[in-house]
Amino acid sequence: MPSALIDRHVQAVPLPTAPAKSAATGGNELAILASARQRAEQIQLPYAGSIAPAEAWALFAQGEARLVDVRSAEELKFVGRVPDSLHVAWMSGISLSRNPRFTKELESKVSKDEVIVLLCRSGKRSAAAAEAATKAGFLHVFNILEGFEGDLDEQQRRGAFNGWRYAALPWVQD
Repeated sequence: MPSALIDRHVQAVPLPTAPAKSAATGGNELAILASARQRAEQIQLPYAGSIAPAEAWALFAQGEARLVDVRSAEELKFVGRVPDSLHVAWMSGISLSRNPRFTKELESKVSKDEVIVLLCRSGKRSAAAAEAATKAGFLHVFNILEGFEGDLDEQQRRGAFNGWRYAALPWVQD
């Protein structure tokens, strides 16, 4: 998928003004997914949908979804990771070459009928990975908008106004 198309998909998804409720969402995990699916259909995403970091955490913390980080092993090591998340790199190496075994590796860690939320640095690689997983037969794949580090600010830095870490969601660093 060309990056311009990925950007359109990632940027076009309207975020809810506040996450649904339980310990974090008050039991509305299914509402989160239904709303994400509805938005995905409206803008014709090629995967189940996109959700905000806080919504992803609520689903993951309640055992309603498997969180798979698709960043490189180096990013997890040096930038940080979500505790107890799974890892399947979408791209790797200095040139960030696409992992040709991505869907096979994903299938070795999660089943095709589980709810899966994918996380990358900014939400762009995970959108492409969500599309590939869906094409490979995974039924409930969602992209985490904003990613782990968030979007770039006017000084081309991440983490200033959105993303997993900015939302103060759980993360660790080796």
